[in-house]
Amino acid sequence: MKTVAVFSGGLDSTTLVYHLLDANHEVKALTVDYGQRHSREIEAARRICEVVGIQQHVVDLSGLAACFGHNALTDDSIGVPHGEYQEATMQDTTVPNRNMILLSVAIGWAVAIKFDSVAFGAHTGEYTPYPDCRPEFASAMNDAARVCDWDPIEVLSPFVEWNKAGIVRRGTELDVPFELTWSCYEGGKLHCGKCSTCLDRKQAFSKCSLVDPVAYSG
Repeated sequence: MKTVAVFSGGLDSTTLVYHLLDANHEVKALTVDYGQRHSREIEAARRICEVVGIQQHVVDLSGLAACFGHNALTDDSIGVPHGEYQEATMQDTTVPNRNMILLSVAIGWAVAIKFDSVAFGAHTGEYTPYPDCRPEFASAMNDAARVCDWDPIEVLSPFVEWNKAGIVRRGTELDVPFELTWSCYEGGKLHCGKCSTCLDRKQAFSKCSLVDPVAYSG
């Protein structure tokens, strides 16, 4: 298959790219600047695309940040919550409809270049997943993509029933360069080690009895 991967440069989407390549997909990467404070991930994505040797298309949608209301990822006036994922912190870090927006752009590119599918790295966890990471969301997007243009596009979400530790295990099997990935919501020079996504990442490596190769400031 020919697949456009929604690619942030994080642990999940990097493992996704390697997973697709291992399955003999032809892969192109779509990275989106939607005004996220952790825009450092965009540079991480560029570097990983260079390492793996795939085309990356970076789209500037930062003007949409004003449409996303008050959330900790696109509004600098709101602090990034620390601590493990809980319903309240997840709501604070929810960018409204983010995955549908990113997938819509990816689908448009896939249609234009005659690709078969798009893929995103949504996964489950011990906490309640974000609304646009649930299996029913992925299924609905797949249904929409099949009828949104003259030719059907498939939406792939191979990790949607996996937890983070499962993704780390798969990435380890594929020799994913985890040291190049960026997960932290803070977007500083080092992973903060305190925000929900940092803690989720740490726990995933711990469950796999592995050491996370990225540096943490806390």
